[in-house]
Amino acid sequence: MKYRELNGTEVSQLGFGCMRFPILDGDIANIDEVKSTEMIRYAIDNGVTYIDTAYPYHKGMSEKFVGKALQDGYREKIKLATKSPSWLIKSYEDFDKYLNEQLENLQTDYVDFYLIHALDRNKWENVKKHGVFKFMDAIKKDGRVKNIGFSFHDSIDLFKEIVDSYEWDFCQIQFNYIDENYQAGLEGLNYAASKDIGVVIMEPLRGGKLVNNLPNDILDKFNCCNKNQSPAAWGFRYLWNYPQVKVVLSGMSEMAHVKENIKIADKAHVDCLNENEKKTLEEVQTIFHDRILVDCTACKYCMPCPQGVDIPDNFEILNQASLFDDFESAKKIYEKNLTVEEKASNCIECGKCEKACPQHIEIRSMLKEVVKKFEK
Repeated sequence: MKYRELNGTEVSQLGFGCMRFPILDGDIANIDEVKSTEMIRYAIDNGVTYIDTAYPYHKGMSEKFVGKALQDGYREKIKLATKSPSWLIKSYEDFDKYLNEQLENLQTDYVDFYLIHALDRNKWENVKKHGVFKFMDAIKKDGRVKNIGFSFHDSIDLFKEIVDSYEWDFCQIQFNYIDENYQAGLEGLNYAASKDIGVVIMEPLRGGKLVNNLPNDILDKFNCCNKNQSPAAWGFRYLWNYPQVKVVLSGMSEMAHVKENIKIADKAHVDCLNENEKKTLEEVQTIFHDRILVDCTACKYCMPCPQGVDIPDNFEILNQASLFDDFESAKKIYEKNLTVEEKASNCIECGKCEKACPQHIEIRSMLKEVVKKFEK
């Protein structure tokens, strides 16, 4: 296993994300503790030292399971990360309430890396209103938390605002070879590094989409360059090529994933990609980007819609369907994740959004395409 320095602490460059453990009876809250314990302890025995969980994972059961799995001396071998549920904070006292509950669930006196979870504009304003800066100062001072950071899901402008607002020890962003310009992206990675803030990466394989059922033209590009390198290896090595990347999290759901990812991590290092591999990844990025139907950057200048339509989310789901040629899965996400008001069919074509769009997208026309793909 290769190691990198995250705010002065040596950590494995592969981190174990505890949100996709094997489950029983199809119930996300019913973790298969036998298989999952075997997986997490195998990872630790083979050099993984960064374990990442959060309050809501597995419907609140991940932290409790991780606390049990790290008994028998395993807690002392690793650096433990979990996250404050930013959306549940209704008062300053709630910060302490949830942290103390998490420490109890995890069966530990302290957390090595603690994040304010899933920040977007609304959650950021919420935690600021309830005294998040005071709280972060206090928990580092009393020793319950060694390093404080945040995880992020919004625009690059907000990312920079949050980075500049506090003396963070680290942060966590979504980043992979097709998301260089999504949310914080490559610009955010470089910005955090310029402020000496270590970066942890989530969604390195896009929840498995960069491994499973890749389009044939993508696979042909990879195989032409190196037929012995798996899609997972392409995804991970792309990230570990960057010195700014300190930990790459993988939400491993079976032992085969653990073993494969550890083998990849054992060999990958900064500047591990040769010129031919870099060129291949650029060609793959071009193929993916050519599949994007709406050139929306989710800047949200079009929002709020007077009718309540969530324009960026509609376009994100449409683009994901096109990227991976999987409209059936995208339709299910569309039906589940968007309310009636947020769906594209609620558009009355007032045109306010198009006047505000810096990308000059024909929003009304593209919302009709969303309806055509997912509602008819």
